[in-house]
Amino acid sequence: MTATAIYRLPHQDTCTIVDGEGETLTSMTGLNNRSGFVVAPFAATTETPIVLIRPDRVEACPVSAVFNLHPSTLSVPPSTLHLQPSTSLSYDIDFANFHSQLTAGTFQKIVLARCVREDRGNLSPMELFVRACQQYPRLFVALVSTPQSGMWLTATPEVLLQSEESGQWRTIALAGTMKLEGRQLDFDTPKGKIELTWTTKNIQEQRVVATYITECLERHASDIREYGPRTARAGKLVHLRTDFTFTLPDNNHIGSLLADIHPTPAVCGLPKKLAADFILHNEHTPRSYYSGFMGPLAMGSTVQATDIYVSLRCMNICDDGCYLYAGGGLLADSDRQQEWAETEAKLETMRELLI
Repeated sequence: MTATAIYRLPHQDTCTIVDGEGETLTSMTGLNNRSGFVVAPFAATTETPIVLIRPDRVEACPVSAVFNLHPSTLSVPPSTLHLQPSTSLSYDIDFANFHSQLTAGTFQKIVLARCVREDRGNLSPMELFVRACQQYPRLFVALVSTPQSGMWLTATPEVLLQSEESGQWRTIALAGTMKLEGRQLDFDTPKGKIELTWTTKNIQEQRVVATYITECLERHASDIREYGPRTARAGKLVHLRTDFTFTLPDNNHIGSLLADIHPTPAVCGLPKKLAADFILHNEHTPRSYYSGFMGPLAMGSTVQATDIYVSLRCMNICDDGCYLYAGGGLLADSDRQQEWAETEAKLETMRELLI
């Protein structure tokens, strides 16, 4: 089955188009010693499998010229999802359910997500991709269409696994969210010089993720180095970010590392398996490919590059509109109104493309 991925790496003016056969994989270890563009869900099932797009055709071009190389009316595959978008009432129910598990001590942290439906008017998927590239130069932007997954657009700041020319590897711990308003929007510009103060809740949430990443890397890598945390910007939002560099014994078992590290507490919770099972059985709207990951795996004619990102700030594009997703990490002292506001701020990343 033919599939297509178009992606633009952060701070670049060019994008890459990958066309090829879309292969369904049953587990992430199936990615070991493989090459292509990978699209993975939050949790792999028969309805939402891992898909590896074989790089039969790979072509690079300026983002501004992408319409000349690919139809602007990239066909939207029929959706296999039957979604019931979240409402304020369903979020209240989910929040009370999730939060009660935190206060009971079942989880150290758990992430609650929601989904909203929006019209996209006459905007084609390619137009949305180009808009995302223009509005979010700091983010990884990808438009993916496969018969197995449907069509997804993401603009995300979160690196899951990235190779470097030096032979080292990199990942990040990204958690904690703050919306920039007023003069804060200039904090990282030459006229900025504005100090941002993070709450204890955000600092604790980020530390949980960073500790988890360290423990996973210690099982697979050596020469692990940690840098941060620091404040990192993503559109009108900022997050706390810690960077990790490390060395792998070989590059043929990337799937095994991904299987261990995904999903991180930034999109799931701790204990990991218990939190993931709770989310799958209790969240109002199934996540599908939201909070999964996507990106090129061991691709390149000379240097085999890997740039895999967590699928945050994303939308599922359908014939009758699009479905936007966002989530937030809950701790025992989380407040419902603050968490709802955080998801609203995150949804704005995709909503702004529709205006």
